[in-house]
Amino acid sequence: MTATTPPVRIGIVGAARIAPMALIKPARACDDVSVAAVAARDVARARDFAKKHGIDTAYGSYDELIADPDLDAVYIPLPNGLHGRWIRAAIDAGKHVLCEKPFTANEAEAVDIAERAATSDRVVMEAFHYRYHPLALRVEEIVASGELGKLQHVETAMCFPLPKFSDIRYNYALAGGATMDAGCYAIHMARIFGGGTPEVVSAQAKLRDGQVDRAMTAELRYPAGHTGRVRCSMWSTSLVEMSARVIGEDGELRVFNPVLPQLYHRLTVRSANGKRVERFPRRASYSYQLDAFAGAVLRGEPVKTTPQDAVENMRVIDAVYRAAGLPLREPA
Repeated sequence: MTATTPPVRIGIVGAARIAPMALIKPARACDDVSVAAVAARDVARARDFAKKHGIDTAYGSYDELIADPDLDAVYIPLPNGLHGRWIRAAIDAGKHVLCEKPFTANEAEAVDIAERAATSDRVVMEAFHYRYHPLALRVEEIVASGELGKLQHVETAMCFPLPKFSDIRYNYALAGGATMDAGCYAIHMARIFGGGTPEVVSAQAKLRDGQVDRAMTAELRYPAGHTGRVRCSMWSTSLVEMSARVIGEDGELRVFNPVLPQLYHRLTVRSANGKRVERFPRRASYSYQLDAFAGAVLRGEPVKTTPQDAVENMRVIDAVYRAAGLPLREPA
């Protein structure tokens, strides 16, 4: 950023728990960004959040924040089923958008928003922060290089414990479920590390109730012929697992914690070149993501998690639910 270029002024749509880690803290170290406002349905909550995190302006409604002419962009960390509604509102108000994953409630909604974004000049970006970390970029590079040979099988997992069943992530009316909240990561990694968007061959769910999955396993087949498997859970015997494995005819790659590599990670590659372990900076994935968003807004730099990429991810999520015999999630 030059001395004459003001930072991107971002407002937070919802005083969410993820916002300090995903946006507020990274923004303090990014000259290109200023977190300038926050909105909550309860203005007292918005004011408390603003005071705690040093934000100048607090609003008692999302509409008020989105209408603020002094804001350039919005960050949307709302429940899944509300994402699409507020992305549309932000685009219509001329704001750039950084929206938490999953982008929308289903593929049809993602298509609608992708079309709307394509006719605007706004940056609309899904917040798959891991995608911007050097670790993920390196995995993609190794796979594309051919070092592993022709791909045979890809496995990804995103499992964590969420035993509080009253949490909104178990709420079908808010587009909840393990495949939406945890599985969107596993599916995204399977697509990026597997070299394409696969079809879903079969899926098996473990249910919290008749509509909401607490765990899911899906078998995949890629256009190039190799197979895959994704696993995710918010409550299962796999309490904590974040991993990726790519097997080729000439080698194998394993990643421990590709989602939050700043906490700890390990990339192991075995091929004709021998076995090696690669390590990467401990800088937060959220910081790399914010750099990318600001670069796109200020300088027109390309981003990796575009609305069209979100359409591809939501297509697989929908296919997993269909294969498991569960209803698709719907906008709230």
